[in-house]
Amino acid sequence: MKTALKSDLYRLLPSVDDLLRQPEIVILTESEGQPAVVEAIRTVLAQLREQITAGHLANDAAVQLAIAGLPDGISRQLHTAMELSLKPVINATGVVLHTNLGRAPLPESALRRITEVAGRYSNLEFDIAAGERGKRDVHVERLFSQLLNQDGITGIRTVVVNNCAAAVMLALNSLAEGGEVVVSRGELVEIGGSFRVPDVMSKSGAVLREVGTTNRTRIADYEQAINDKTRLLLRVHRSNFAIIGFTEQPSLEALTELGHKHSIPVMEDLGGGALVPLRSMGINESGVADSLRAGVDLVTYSGDKMLGGPQAGVLSGRAEIIQRVRSNPLFRALRVDKLTYAALEATLMEYVRQNHEAIPVVRMMRLSAEDIQRRAQAMCAALTASTKLKIDVIAGESLIGGGSAPTSTLPTFLLALTAGGLSADELAARLRTNTPSIVARVEEGRVLLDLRTVFPHEEADVLKALREIL
Repeated sequence: MKTALKSDLYRLLPSVDDLLRQPEIVILTESEGQPAVVEAIRTVLAQLREQITAGHLANDAAVQLAIAGLPDGISRQLHTAMELSLKPVINATGVVLHTNLGRAPLPESALRRITEVAGRYSNLEFDIAAGERGKRDVHVERLFSQLLNQDGITGIRTVVVNNCAAAVMLALNSLAEGGEVVVSRGELVEIGGSFRVPDVMSKSGAVLREVGTTNRTRIADYEQAINDKTRLLLRVHRSNFAIIGFTEQPSLEALTELGHKHSIPVMEDLGGGALVPLRSMGINESGVADSLRAGVDLVTYSGDKMLGGPQAGVLSGRAEIIQRVRSNPLFRALRVDKLTYAALEATLMEYVRQNHEAIPVVRMMRLSAEDIQRRAQAMCAALTASTKLKIDVIAGESLIGGGSAPTSTLPTFLLALTAGGLSADELAARLRTNTPSIVARVEEGRVLLDLRTVFPHEEADVLKALREIL
């Protein structure tokens, strides 16, 4: 009897064709296209059938009421299905290069260049003056050379691939396939996503030759490992951790001197790739120029970390080495597209102009704690007057993030929020599900907002979200 009753209720549900003829659905079809609307209809009807099966819709009246709400339900389902997944968020964590949040936000000039290039044809691989095929490298290599020349470094060439891991693999495959690469045990790092340097080396076709110990590696360890199979001496940035205490590591100058003595190239996987002096900002990290000045033959680094540009892997080094890299068939498989070149060229041009304030990550790293404190106090006053939040402005630390500068923090001031009736985790969750999403830190039972990584024009969205939540 129950099965028959449910069968009768199922028959009350309209067909897809019936719903497509309803005026509200016709309007949706005109704006979003019939395939998407049909999929939304099928999803909503399937949900009603599940409710009938579960007994939540147990009689004719309940089913008819649900049918009356079908146009609204289909519209909501369509909106959910058609919503873009990748969306902007407000980074209130104080982590400047937050990998999960897309690392470096691009300069405004880079956004304009992407727009200009994306919707039209371009001279990506066309030499306009000669009227023949060109090379896509030229759009940024000249700027890298110009920037390094400003630091007194000449004879360096640069190529770009899709990320730093690709740059490392390409370099190892080009310079050391079938041979040995000597690297300290203390530098065999694993970064986010279980990505390990030994695994990259294995895939490149090079043979790992570990020397030294986790905490102490001497220049003699490298020299004793050199044999007729040695193709490369490798220095790897330790990325997201530091070894302190009873430690030893040879200087880059000593490593390059050893390499040159044995006619073996020295490569450094720098990772961050800063083009500005970081120590002047209180960050204990070297930059690209420092490595090349020390005599390193090839440096690999990221475009979307300290450099502040788009995701890319950059290889800068001696001309003959870069030529070997560029001649590798893998180079074509790992190359970047016109949008990356457009964004990277615009970012580098800001460096050439020494307009560092136009590069968001550089600007954020340079922000003083006093400037952040003033902004935090202004927001605190605005929120205290309009919400029931308990708010304090407290001293804290910002992080560089992105596997960069693990031993360095930046002094900052934090908005520490406590909401009556909501736990810190609940308040943080509501901020995340706000539009736009606001990502904060939770520590010691409070939600912490660090305005170092919040753009000034985003402050109004943060205030609005907190007022609405409370």
